Amino acid sequence: MAETKERKLPAPAISDETQAYWDAAGKGKLLVRKCTSCGQVHHYPRTICPFCFSDKTEWVEASGKGTIYSFSVMRRAPVPYAMAYVTLAEGPRMVTNIVDCDFDKLKCEQPVKLVFKPTDGGPPLPMFTPA
Repeated sequence: MAETKERKLPAPAISDETQAYWDAAGKGKLLVRKCTSCGQVHHYPRTICPFCFSDKTEWVEASGKGTIYSFSVMRRAPVPYAMAYVTLAEGPRMVTNIVDCDFDKLKCEQPVKLVFKPTDGGPPLPMFTPA
């Protein structure tokens, strides 16, 4: 059975370094950083490449497709929710929530797609739902 209750999500903290990320989220787009020195894509958004330490990185739009790498369902919370690592089609993994589904049917390597959920007074948060 799909979880129908909604948690009230707090607005994310926004910095100069992440402003473009959150602006894109407000337009329904997920951005990741790509290093122009080594070619690696990374997430969470940061200017310095975690692979080669170059500061030559740029924003690229992610496809919004991924697979569940691992997950855990928090059933004792006032409103149950599923936390997960999702491997994006572009390669990096991101910590997120899996929403709008029956938590009992989730499994690792399951395809998921991007959705955005509103926050309390801020930009929407990227989350995923089964594809």
